[in-house]
This record gives sequence, structure tokens and C-alpha cells, in this order.
Amino acid sequence: MTPLRAAWRSLRALLHVLGGLWTLRRRFDRLSPAQRQGSVQAWSRQLLAIMGVELRVCGTPPAAGPLLVVSNHISWLDIMVLNAAAPARFVSKADVKRWPLLGALISGSGTLFIERESRRDAMRVVHHMADALRQGDVVAVFPEGTTGNGQGVLPFHANLLQAAVSAPAPVQPVGLAYVDDRTGQRSEVPVYAGDTTLVASLWRTLGASGLQAVVSYGEVQQPQGQDRRTWAVGLHSAVSALLVPGNGGATAAAGGVHG
Repeated sequence: MTPLRAAWRSLRALLHVLGGLWTLRRRFDRLSPAQRQGSVQAWSRQLLAIMGVELRVCGTPPAAGPLLVVSNHISWLDIMVLNAAAPARFVSKADVKRWPLLGALISGSGTLFIERESRRDAMRVVHHMADALRQGDVVAVFPEGTTGNGQGVLPFHANLLQAAVSAPAPVQPVGLAYVDDRTGQRSEVPVYAGDTTLVASLWRTLGASGLQAVVSYGEVQQPQGQDRRTWAVGLHSAVSALLVPGNGGATAAAGGVHG
């Protein structure tokens, strides 16, 4: 039944994405900021429901900015999951723009794109992030700079944290995990890392049952005069501690900082 389930969900998800694109092009510009956030959250929650992914939120999601949200990164699904929990403006690698259909939706929702290999482009994005924070936005980043396998937290790149230092703005750590709700153990179904292709990860997710996305919000941290490298070390520890017990991620990778 798994291929049939995946095919049926694929059709429904495609129709939902097309509906989202129609809203983006026809109505989104006329909505107030609060209405846009509500629309993004509702659309994201509906997509998760279509894909059979249950959302579980622990802790207190952000209600308003200015705030920088810092999360570990596992899957192409992460942005939808975090938007379903609490909408934010994301910073994402530039090639996400080229994803079929989803790339257009992610772009239209206000995402800031970065060329990861370019230090100059990182400075440009940090500048835009700081401006967004000063304007009261909630901005979300994945400071690992790439997706991991969910078993731990990769070392953080500190460069994007400069936006919160410069603004200045508080930061909220978030632990993201995917769990099999029947066993309570970490699930590798939506992992998009290593040699796994986007299509393979997407198809596995569409055909899965009992998949749960767990978003754990930690305590908001104030800048308190910290430099970005020092803050990155503390945030790495905070995100690692938020991983769901028993999901295989309790023993996180050793803390490290780049940039």
C-alpha cells in the first residue's frame, strides 16, 4: 500500500501547492503582515496533514519579533514544519529557489537566499537580516549550513548570528526532530542528506505512516554583549539539548563554530 499511499498524497500535495501559488500571485500582496503569517501557517499545516505528518510543538513558539530563530536542519520539509508551528522569514541556500513549485512558494513567502560559498553574499544577507529584525520580523536560520542525518547537531557557522548582534535582537533556539509515533524513535524517512536525493526523500515521506515532526522551542536568549562566535557555541548547546530524548539525537556532535 505504500506506493499507492505515496501516489495519492502526491496528487493531493500537488493540488495544494498549485493552490498556494495561485494565492501567492493573486492575493498575497493585498494581505496585511498578520494575514500573510496566518495564511502561511494554515497552508503549511494543511500540507503536513496531506502528507500524513503530525505536528507536535513543545515549549513556547514566538508570537512576534524582533527575533532570530536558530534551528538544526534535517530535511527539505523543515521550512514547512517550522512555518506550521510559527511562521518566520527564512534564510535558505540559493538552490532552493530552483526547486520545482516549492521553490516559488518559498521565495514568495519572503525567504532570503544566500550563496553559501560566497563570503561577500553572506555579508549582504546579514545586512538584510539585521534590517528585517529592526523592523520587528521573526527571521529563522539553519546555522549548520547544511542538512544532517538527525542524529546530532553539526557545528554552527557563526556568521549569520552577526545580524542579531548588530540589530541587536534576541535569539530563540529550536530543536527539530522527526519521530516514528509508534516507537517514539528517531525516523530517517524525511532525511535529506548525504547521497539521498530530493525525489527519494520526498517519495519516502509521502509513503510513510506514523511520521511525527517535533518542534521544541527553548528559552529566548538576549545578546548581552556576546560576540557571534561565543553566542554560537551556547546556541549549539541549547539546540542539542532540545532534541527529543530517545530519538537518536541525544548525543549531539561536539560543539563547533565556523565563520
